[in-house]
Amino acid sequence: MFTGIQAAGKSTFFKACFVDTHIRINLDMLRTRHREKLLIDACLQAKQPYVVENTNLTREERARYIPSAKRAGFRVIGYAFRVELDEALVRNALRNTRRRVPEKAVRAAFRRWQPPSWEEGFDALFDVWSSGGEFQVQAIPREAERS
Repeated sequence: MFTGIQAAGKSTFFKACFVDTHIRINLDMLRTRHREKLLIDACLQAKQPYVVENTNLTREERARYIPSAKRAGFRVIGYAFRVELDEALVRNALRNTRRRVPEKAVRAAFRRWQPPSWEEGFDALFDVWSSGGEFQVQAIPREAERS
């Protein structure tokens, strides 16, 4: 599960690391929670790895995905996309018009974002940064749990 504000690099990271092995679950693409649920349920039944590539800003938003994945025997791995607000705003401004998010929405997401924690039920957690077109991924040890 990816978590982070718009223009933090989530889609680019998916394409770089998971496109050949995982189904992409993305509300921007699917448009409705009903379609999202249908696709997730199909992945769970087929034991097909998938990535929830939404902002998943809060613990409450992430909680809708974790229990069903655990019940189906999946490992739940969280990726926290770290980005400075100014950098995300620049990246967002460079997007084509169709993908651009209103600046006000990016700022609001930045204020709302709650980094994921181990107590949410993740089996592994990673911080992800993007610098100069390269991704850095660092495991978050259990003793470094955030509240």
